[in-house]
Amino acid sequence: MHRNPDGSWDKSKLPSRHVTEGPSRAPHRSYYYAMGLGSREIAQPFVGVASCWNEAAPCNTTLMRQAHAASEGVRAAGGTPREFCTITVTDGIAMGHEGMRSSLVSRDVIADSVELTMRGHSYDALVGVAGCDKSLPGMMMAMLRLNIPSVFLYGGSILPGVWRGREVTVQDIFEGVGKHSAGQMTDEELEDLERHACPGDGACGGQYTANTMACVSEAIGLALPLSSALPASYLDRDAYARASGEAVVALIERNLRPRDICTREAFENAAIVVAATGGSTNGGLHLPAMAHEAGIRFTLRDVAEIMRRTPYLCDLMPGGRYPAKKMGEAGGVPMLLRTLLDAGLLHGDVMTVTGRTLRENLAGVVWRDDQDVIRPASDPLSTTGGVVGLWGSLAPDGGIVKVAGLSHTKHRGPARVFDGEQACFDAVEKRQYKEGDVLVIRYEGPRGGPGMREMLSTTAAIYGQGISDKVALVTDGRFSGATRGLCIGHVGPEAQAGGPIALVRDGDIIAIDADAGTIDLEVDPIELENRKRHWQPHETAYGAGALWKYAQIVGPAHLGAVTHPGGEAERHVYADI
Repeated sequence: MHRNPDGSWDKSKLPSRHVTEGPSRAPHRSYYYAMGLGSREIAQPFVGVASCWNEAAPCNTTLMRQAHAASEGVRAAGGTPREFCTITVTDGIAMGHEGMRSSLVSRDVIADSVELTMRGHSYDALVGVAGCDKSLPGMMMAMLRLNIPSVFLYGGSILPGVWRGREVTVQDIFEGVGKHSAGQMTDEELEDLERHACPGDGACGGQYTANTMACVSEAIGLALPLSSALPASYLDRDAYARASGEAVVALIERNLRPRDICTREAFENAAIVVAATGGSTNGGLHLPAMAHEAGIRFTLRDVAEIMRRTPYLCDLMPGGRYPAKKMGEAGGVPMLLRTLLDAGLLHGDVMTVTGRTLRENLAGVVWRDDQDVIRPASDPLSTTGGVVGLWGSLAPDGGIVKVAGLSHTKHRGPARVFDGEQACFDAVEKRQYKEGDVLVIRYEGPRGGPGMREMLSTTAAIYGQGISDKVALVTDGRFSGATRGLCIGHVGPEAQAGGPIALVRDGDIIAIDADAGTIDLEVDPIELENRKRHWQPHETAYGAGALWKYAQIVGPAHLGAVTHPGGEAERHVYADI
């Protein structure tokens, strides 16, 4: 669309014309000459190459290398790359303390910062490279919001560690803390484990949130097929980065944009893949947020209904046997998509960043009988997906639980109520709870936290103490993709909004049935109305700054905990491409 007959670029309808064309833009062009560009490069489309590189955690440490490779691909295809970085808050480091309040907030800051950089410099297209839980959805949200030609690239998983002859991940360390507090692991054993569980670069090595959203990126059509398969430390990943750079230039020529790709059907495909892989419950938060950016209403209930009817096929940690690396070796996301497509479970005619449909991308994928990581759809691990939604008197707006590998799916018991995670974690460490209890952690929602913290430290401690099949945990906060046990998160309305979870008292009976999709507070409605009359919102510790601002504008979890109107209101962005 944007090529002249002689092969040069026609920038008359590209955003970068605002900073490169005509005499009035001489000052702007002088900056590009200062950075070593020539007139040919200035006349080409400008492609933002955004990465979440930092040294906060191994999830992000290879992203700069891969961004450089993506830039090489942009240049080879006739574009001009412009690299920049945005933030990442890494959950593994933020976990278990006040830092976790910044995690979900960072997703929207990433989307906002990429948007502002792209708008401010009038870039024509985007390659986004991300490697951690919130940076993947944040980067894809920016693509959908801007609606300019875009390709997403996952930075890759970490390799599993080896400890005492078995493969381990960071999940084993969190659960080791619980074993240590129960006297089942010595100081020396825990220290030895922590030195071996994470052997190098890459995101946490099970089907936790990062790898779940990496699978989503391929399923939804924003990433090249198989691009999420290789671990971060493998230099062969750079070939996918270069190909992503080449692909985005082709998208400019085709004028193929994220909202052409990420239709309602594509989001349904993504939810199917989250369920089939036994992925993170955070998929139920990020998919509605991404859809919101595209002007599509796709709520937790929509996600949960799709997951309910999707078979669970991938034998991946934390509920299964294998680390994420094995998924790639088994054929990766394309192998999974092929068996789902052949079973009639996917929309095959959706477009992807290759310029071909999903069905066309999968035409050459042949099922492999020499692997047992991905099961055929005809022989699932279970007939229902690894993540399910629950509704009832305790959660009118819903909640979500990861049931992959879980046998304890029903529970009825007395509530043990904690206002905030730390109080619950302290009680768990001291074994100040009983078998049969339902531990309730509230005022940890998007507004009440603020920030909707993950509770992996608490759930892993319970699991490590060997009692996770005898208690349940309910929260208006979130759980890590590595969480195991009957742990219901995203309960809404949240406590800070006066939801039923705010009215629960110690000893109240809570009944949970993950098979039926119900969660109920067995308290007389008249009594709850009386409690509601005396209820007051919780006062947080944040009266200023980013967390305070977030609490003022964030929406409910079942709609994605988004911070702006989105969708149709943003359709004017770059409409003249």
